[in-house]
Amino acid sequence: MSGKLKLTIAVAEAPHTAAIRNGSIEIEGVDAEIITVQPQIGAFRRMVRDVEFDVCELAPTTYIIAKAYGRPFTALPIFVLRRFHHAGLLVHPDSGVKTPKDLEGKKVGVRAYSVTTGVWTRQVLIEEFGVDNSKINWIVDDEEHVTQLKLPENVSHTAPGDSLADMMARGELAAGFHANAGIGRTGAPTGGWKEVEANYPDLFPNAAELEAEYYERTGIYPMHGTIVVKDEILKAHPWVAKSIFDAFTKAKNEWLARLDAGEATTASDKRYLGLRPVVGHDPLPYGIAANIKTIEALEETAFKQGLTPRRMSIEELFVDPENTDLAALRASA
Repeated sequence: MSGKLKLTIAVAEAPHTAAIRNGSIEIEGVDAEIITVQPQIGAFRRMVRDVEFDVCELAPTTYIIAKAYGRPFTALPIFVLRRFHHAGLLVHPDSGVKTPKDLEGKKVGVRAYSVTTGVWTRQVLIEEFGVDNSKINWIVDDEEHVTQLKLPENVSHTAPGDSLADMMARGELAAGFHANAGIGRTGAPTGGWKEVEANYPDLFPNAAELEAEYYERTGIYPMHGTIVVKDEILKAHPWVAKSIFDAFTKAKNEWLARLDAGEATTASDKRYLGLRPVVGHDPLPYGIAANIKTIEALEETAFKQGLTPRRMSIEELFVDPENTDLAALRASA
């Protein structure tokens, strides 16, 4: 491996990234040291705070915030996790919440205000249903990845030792996200707690129908993972951006072929197969051209939600290995 650029790469295991991680697809010119952090959220925090890895998968909102506050890395248009966000916001049955506007004036729980699931769901509430986000009291029970982030005044923390699940169970939250407020606890401290899934209704019982219509009308397909590279590496070795992009694209294309052949059968594979009728043959599109509406929507909503101190351009946020003509792309939109 002599003569190759040595890079530490912290990317989560997934069917479409496995070939990168196991080395069966090499990144041209790179001697890759794959770092496994479980869960990958731990790598998010280590990257935005300590810039620990040369290449890292980050939640895209975390990345945009970190970039806005001057962290020295830049993203490639590789999006390794996607899903829609009309589903997953659960409502307490005694809250009186029947429509999205009913959330105004209420308390709603989310793990952290900047978590990408919350950001995309708020984008839907704001842009699709006219919700005034400033009128919702968002309750969080975790710290934000980017320590410089100044939270809006309508964001509060749970009391020490309390949890979103407990607050939801007591009826103190009108709504909360499934992964946090939707998980309850039974048992006693002496006998050990057991997590149980609470039976709260979803704000949008017809979420799948709404998501398909939303995508057809807007072209927005929310992403959850993007790949960032240290700026010092991109400056010293500008070729590395295309090498990484090409390798991830090749790994994804091999995975798509397995999907087509019926050989990919994990839960993740089945979820993306289920998205094909909505988003098309490739449920994980890479590149600026295929994602410009989604990128611009996330950047805009992050600013509107008080997560970034200024607006940011695609050119600032992404290195584009394909040299997309953005002016022509926007003119044709």
